[in-house]
Amino acid sequence: MTAQIAKSFPDNFLWGGAIAANQAEGAWNEDGKGPAISDAFRGGIVGGTFDDTIDENKYYASHEAIDFYHRYKEDIALFAEMGMKCFRTSIAWSRIFPNGDDAEPNEKGLQFYDDLFDELLKYGIEPVITISHFELPLNLIRKYEGWKSRELIGFYVKYAEVVFKRYKNKVKYWMNFNEINHFHTIPLAAGGIVVQDDEHKLPTIYQASHHVFVASALATKLCHEIIPGAMMGAMLSLSPIYPNTCNPDDVFEAYELRRRSLFYSDVILRGYYPSYAKRIWKEHNIMVQMEPGDEQLLREHTADYLGFSYYRSTTHKAGMPILGNTGGIMGLDNSYLEKTPWGWPIDPKGFRYVCNEMYDRYQKPLFVVENGYGSHDEILEDGSIHDPERVDYLNKHLIQLHEAIEDGCEVLGYTWWGPIDIVSAGTGEMKKRYGFIYVDKNNDGTGTLERRKKNSFYWYQKIIESNGEVLFEQNKGK
Repeated sequence: MTAQIAKSFPDNFLWGGAIAANQAEGAWNEDGKGPAISDAFRGGIVGGTFDDTIDENKYYASHEAIDFYHRYKEDIALFAEMGMKCFRTSIAWSRIFPNGDDAEPNEKGLQFYDDLFDELLKYGIEPVITISHFELPLNLIRKYEGWKSRELIGFYVKYAEVVFKRYKNKVKYWMNFNEINHFHTIPLAAGGIVVQDDEHKLPTIYQASHHVFVASALATKLCHEIIPGAMMGAMLSLSPIYPNTCNPDDVFEAYELRRRSLFYSDVILRGYYPSYAKRIWKEHNIMVQMEPGDEQLLREHTADYLGFSYYRSTTHKAGMPILGNTGGIMGLDNSYLEKTPWGWPIDPKGFRYVCNEMYDRYQKPLFVVENGYGSHDEILEDGSIHDPERVDYLNKHLIQLHEAIEDGCEVLGYTWWGPIDIVSAGTGEMKKRYGFIYVDKNNDGTGTLERRKKNSFYWYQKIIESNGEVLFEQNKGK
């Protein structure tokens, strides 16, 4: 007799949503907060401009964002109405240590996150917290050149220790760095790394990456000591990479490209440098400086789970640049896939593929902490917002996530990016909307900031309420 496939998600599955402090909070210089790298970008971290002096006469979308800093209570009430079981956000490092190297933390910043987490817990929503999400204090770039400097390890560990001790009774799920494999593709935003020329790019990136690995291991050690039972995760951008053809050159280069991305999870989850790194370092004359005890730290304090973002897939042809991962790389056109209005391929089956790829490789729990659909939204005359494309994207990806779980992948939860409209990190826009909740704000900063539920709000509510069963009911007979 054929075994029946479950038509719901596992018990205690963490349904939720995800944002980042720098894309939602605003209040960029309030209550003692210092400037962060994210405050210095105009037009997004991919195609925008960066000036570490910050011109206050110019408009920066992130400086007010959606004013979550002052409006989090009404937003969390909406999240609770949706039924969310968890909520991923980040702590803005420069709210806690305004300059990054301060002797003492900023109490007003610490109190804000106390209040935020208390509000989440009031509704039974589990906080899932990223310690560093493209929010490096700007002073650490000006003074130390970001993660090029080994001194940042101490600053990061001090910061992590402060938040672990402060929130040990409120936060169980932590992540060290957001999309850490973006050190290759967007080194300035991800690591505060200014690369002057191509010759020194890879040596600089791999040295900075080592500093981050040591910091991650030390923070994981502290997390386990201070908060028994807590989980520390690695977090990567994990779009799958397909060879453009069956040409062995395309296939192997796509494989090499994937290795450059998974290098980060290989070290943080396995606890040692992979053998393939030796050839990369040899070919590019890379000499990573390590101190005695570094490698032992990596071995003894590996991450507990793999958090990852998934939006789309890409294709690779031999001869294209091998940059490290696909978070900001479009790749070649895939004629088998539809696209979002921003040109991102829509590939639900690739979602299942990545889950299986990662679980086969690491045998550690997975946590989908970003998945979403960015598009335009229009308010109709009756005040409603119909977003069937977003609902369709959500449905198809959740069906494939369920398939991955049936394949044997252990998945802790799923947090849609973002449950409320926020500033796009890549482009600095508001019109590229991901939310189930509309925010009345435009690209030029105008708008009332009024919140409004989209049709997708009510659909995600049904998905959570039924633990996913509604997804299968709607597909009966198809």
